[in-house]
Amino acid sequence: MSPRKLLRNIGLEAGLLLIGIPVLLWTLIPIYHMFLFAISPKDAAFSGQLWPTNPTLRNFEMVFAQKHHFLYHFWLQMFNSLIISIGTAAITLFVATAAAFAISRLRMKGGRLVMNLALLTYFIPAAFLAVPMYKTMGMYGLLNNDWALVLAMATIASPYAIWILRQASDKLPVELDEAAMIDGASPFQLFRMIYLPLMVPSLIAVGTYALLLAWNEYLYAFLLLSKDTAITLPVALGNFLSADDSPWELLMTAGFLYALPPAAIYYAFRKYMSSGLTAGAVKG
Repeated sequence: MSPRKLLRNIGLEAGLLLIGIPVLLWTLIPIYHMFLFAISPKDAAFSGQLWPTNPTLRNFEMVFAQKHHFLYHFWLQMFNSLIISIGTAAITLFVATAAAFAISRLRMKGGRLVMNLALLTYFIPAAFLAVPMYKTMGMYGLLNNDWALVLAMATIASPYAIWILRQASDKLPVELDEAAMIDGASPFQLFRMIYLPLMVPSLIAVGTYALLLAWNEYLYAFLLLSKDTAITLPVALGNFLSADDSPWELLMTAGFLYALPPAAIYYAFRKYMSSGLTAGAVKG
């Protein structure tokens, strides 16, 4: 490698570090402050120290044991969030996988037009659709039911999921379909034996997106669910802000715990969040 090219590479890496390190710190500072609140006594939570003088795990104990009236249903609300998120991911994957297969592999007439029309719904902010969604769920008697939020979030997630899966499906070699059909494979066999195995990385990425979308949702959960035993944890944590003297240390502790499952899910499946899904599917 020539000295000029070496210097250019060093300069590029140094520039990336100069950009990346501040961005990393900017991202981690709020998380650090959340953890700082979680290990601080109530009277020291706003002290401004970089590390509490007397760190404690009492806040975690109170959250785990549900020892505050805002935390009486903490684990049930966490479970509600989990069930709704998994349900949203499952329905989104079912709808998006079937739609992408029909549009991309079966060449369904008008399929791409329908997909593009679905994407146009993103021109309308989701917050504007909250009240119509509330009225619709009320008409069908689904208010205060987990299905209301599952269906609402699947409706929001599906157009993007269909688009992502259709893009990934278009990269699959057509020769695979042709070879399967020559061997007498039906569309369902083509879907089950060829399409799904090759689409696994994209399916995991889309499923993770839908799950996290539902996991972090507040507005629709606030509108569609009302009982303390039915609401999700983000709505329950919002109740902390209604108190005159909010227990911020408990709020941050509960929020920190609530952030752990999606972080674990992301790091478990991060290797699937990349492109090149069909590399090597057909030998040249």
